[in-house]
Amino acid sequence: MRSLLLLVSIIALAACTDKPADPAEEPAFTIVSSDITVASGEEVTKCFYFHTPNTDNVHIHKWVSDMSIGSHHMIYFSNLGAQPADGTVDDCSGVDGTPLPVYGSQIAHQEADFPRDDVGVQLAQVITPQTAGYFQMHYVNSTDAALVAHIELSAFAMKQGQTFTRTDLFGVYNADIAIPPHATNFKVTGTCDIVQGVKFWSMQTHSHKQTVATAVNDGATTLFSSNDWEHPGTVQWSAPDFYTFANSITWSCTYDNIGDNANNTIYDGQSARTNEMCVASGYYFPAAGARGCIKQNDQCQCLL
Repeated sequence: MRSLLLLVSIIALAACTDKPADPAEEPAFTIVSSDITVASGEEVTKCFYFHTPNTDNVHIHKWVSDMSIGSHHMIYFSNLGAQPADGTVDDCSGVDGTPLPVYGSQIAHQEADFPRDDVGVQLAQVITPQTAGYFQMHYVNSTDAALVAHIELSAFAMKQGQTFTRTDLFGVYNADIAIPPHATNFKVTGTCDIVQGVKFWSMQTHSHKQTVATAVNDGATTLFSSNDWEHPGTVQWSAPDFYTFANSITWSCTYDNIGDNANNTIYDGQSARTNEMCVASGYYFPAAGARGCIKQNDQCQCLL
């Protein structure tokens, strides 16, 4: 089960929209991470810990995030367990519990504005009062000077008493990655069962710098593909044509190990510098929380 929870701790980059924020709408809360100095040429992953400030359940229909120059991506997790004091920044060694993905971004400014379901009811994520959480933040400084970076995330909530349909993230992670030295066109694939009877409104992939192609399939149907590991994009569906999988999801990643890791076998892991990932994730509804599956030793373990 621990390995499955590692899946849940890394999936979940949110779909974005070009719809600008409504200037008249105030966020339910905003969280700003501490400034982090990233030296020239440095690549690091850090975690910033906090509790959400809301005192009642809030139903979030939109996230707006901003990342400073030098930020490669961020993922926001709620944490069902112990963690360091609010405001602590570390190398993510303080995570001790069950991290559940809430939101993520790979671009400097992103607005994730959730759609309505197929009967016209607004989709929303549920954030319980003073939930423990943290930002996992990946920084790459390719400039000649040190950078000072931080993350800002604002949550926009529905009015109390408004009807909503809960949406959350479903993801799949391939732990069977071992890319040989100097390998090219090396492909890993996984197929896992998926939550039955639910509908998806977005789907995308996440991987690291050895990747040259990713894809998500439902049987013979290709739902998503990309040749850009840094900004793979997202496929989105809207009413009345939300997507329902037939039985299972198949996802794949293809790698060229010809860069600065070329002399090493590359295994799955969280380091964007020395490891690889092959993740597919998307928002689904009606949801009962974040869900996912991990392919390990050619078998799937699912938290459904």
